[in-house]
Amino acid sequence: MIRVVCLLAVLNAACPLDTGMLFPRESSSREVKELNGLWSFRADASTNRNQGFEKGWYKSRLEETGPVIDMPVPASFNDITQDSTLRDFVGWVWYDREVQVPARWIADKGTRVVLRVGSAHYYSIVWVNGVKVTEHNGGHLPFEADIGSVLRSDPTAPCRITIAVNNTLTLETLPPGVIQHMDDLTRYPAGFFVQNIYFDFFNYAGIHRTVLLYTTPKAYVDDITVVTDFLDNNGIVNYKVSVQGAASATVKVTLIDKDGRSVASSSEQSGVLKVVDVKLWWPYLMHVDPGYLYSMEVRLTAGDERSTYEDVYTLPVGIRTVNVTSSQFLINNKPFYFHGVNKHEDSDIRGKGFDWPLIVKDFNLLKWMGANSFRTSHYPYAEEILQMCDRHGIVVIDECPGVGIKDIRSFGSPSLNHHLAVMDELVRRDKNHPSVVMWSVANEPASEMPPAGFYFKTLIEHTKALDPTRPVTYVTNSNYARDKGASYVDVICVNSYFSWYHDSGHLEVIPIQLNTQFENWYNMYKKPIIQSEYGADAVAGLHSDPPMMFTEEYQNVVLKSYHNSFDQKRKDYVIGELIWNFADFMTIQGVTRVVGNKKGIFNRQRQPKAAAFVLKDRYWRLANETGRLTPWTKYPCSV
Repeated sequence: MIRVVCLLAVLNAACPLDTGMLFPRESSSREVKELNGLWSFRADASTNRNQGFEKGWYKSRLEETGPVIDMPVPASFNDITQDSTLRDFVGWVWYDREVQVPARWIADKGTRVVLRVGSAHYYSIVWVNGVKVTEHNGGHLPFEADIGSVLRSDPTAPCRITIAVNNTLTLETLPPGVIQHMDDLTRYPAGFFVQNIYFDFFNYAGIHRTVLLYTTPKAYVDDITVVTDFLDNNGIVNYKVSVQGAASATVKVTLIDKDGRSVASSSEQSGVLKVVDVKLWWPYLMHVDPGYLYSMEVRLTAGDERSTYEDVYTLPVGIRTVNVTSSQFLINNKPFYFHGVNKHEDSDIRGKGFDWPLIVKDFNLLKWMGANSFRTSHYPYAEEILQMCDRHGIVVIDECPGVGIKDIRSFGSPSLNHHLAVMDELVRRDKNHPSVVMWSVANEPASEMPPAGFYFKTLIEHTKALDPTRPVTYVTNSNYARDKGASYVDVICVNSYFSWYHDSGHLEVIPIQLNTQFENWYNMYKKPIIQSEYGADAVAGLHSDPPMMFTEEYQNVVLKSYHNSFDQKRKDYVIGELIWNFADFMTIQGVTRVVGNKKGIFNRQRQPKAAAFVLKDRYWRLANETGRLTPWTKYPCSV
């Protein structure tokens, strides 16, 4: 009983936000209408980038304001045309589309009609039929608005959705950036400016994920939070259901296994479900049946003086635990070793736009190479990707967009407040995914600066209050002795590129410097360590013997040298290794990059370099050495 009471206390601590952000799912009470496809598009190329607001482009169809082009949604706008000015555009761009809304949605005043944008980079304002319905600050998380009242104000009018998106980055955004104006007219044209950034990937922009309409009844399930545990052979699911639109409601919660059998039920809005002979959620290659998911069906009945409302929502639930010791990462009380990758949402033409064929291909490659995990470097990924991870048992370090915090001004109160708000949104969205085992609040910040200590103490404590069930980290590459925030994290994540950015070409330094790195960090903080990035650029098809930088041979030797050191330390306190990077990706133009970053073990088109086979051999060996695999899994397989 003490164990259950403690978990209920954790559950309450994990729900500080007033409203939820449940992933839209169809049910007997809910409908979903995707709005993906071609939208009208116009970039505001005026000098002040403000013409669209000055002339009210949202008041009429966008094509009536001036020239428009077709733009696919979801997709980044940068690589769609042959126009280099659009590829590098900074400022406001405008989208619009007219959609047909089912008449019954409008006629039934007991139906909520919600417009949801999966993500748009970076700042967004949304109008429906010229009426502003919402705005959102942040480029990687969903936002939505109830638009029923706007539609019903003129039921005969078409539903015209206008979305203005601004990709400008400042010292207070995540990630940060600075606009630099060049006023020397002997060198630059009038009004010339550039967006400076402090991160090594292209600042793709636009509407990157699905736009949709969905419905719920007037009284509806607004949010669900689950916290799971197990004791012996019994699973424990602590849950809390948040209801909106009704002062009182009747709730029926049923947990259903994969065979459709009810294994536990309750009639309370919050409580504990106990599952006999529980099937735990296990990572890929750690169990014969990884990624086992139950379904939690929530049925709501509520009424007012006019009507009775029924709502049904089903949430996938994986029962598992996560714990950290001074030298181990435990999933279901068993040591877990991260052997995986860092990734980017990045591909040809579509940029960061959501793309199902690409996602399925990437998961086939992950499982083919024996990877059991990845980090969402350096921003939250699409919810559908996390759902794939839940089903396939791929473990996720879920990272917020706190990359490139290098300027001391980015540690001020406005930046911190925005960072806290982003973590609120991230945890609210992803808290129920069993695949998400750790929150990462930043990547390679200037953690040696004096303000970093207070900044990260506040940020990490806030994140732990949002979700006390998962460890928190940030990813560092600074000197261990000068790091102002590492004492607050639960796991040390370290990036290092010995023989690449440091002592370039000198492979012999890797074992010495890597050993020193591990010993220094562990002796200082006594916390488990993940090598969260390592690698070397390799241009596919470029060869040299003896190995030289940028060849496939050099990349292979770097990886193998790191692996030798990992094998010495993973018996002690190193709990994981994540290669940088899964695939080549686009960056800004510069003298150190030849059409993007080439550290991928696959090229941008997902074809393997020699390093992919090095990783494949290693990861399958690591998986087989655990001794927890059944005989049929002791060989490479794919999805």
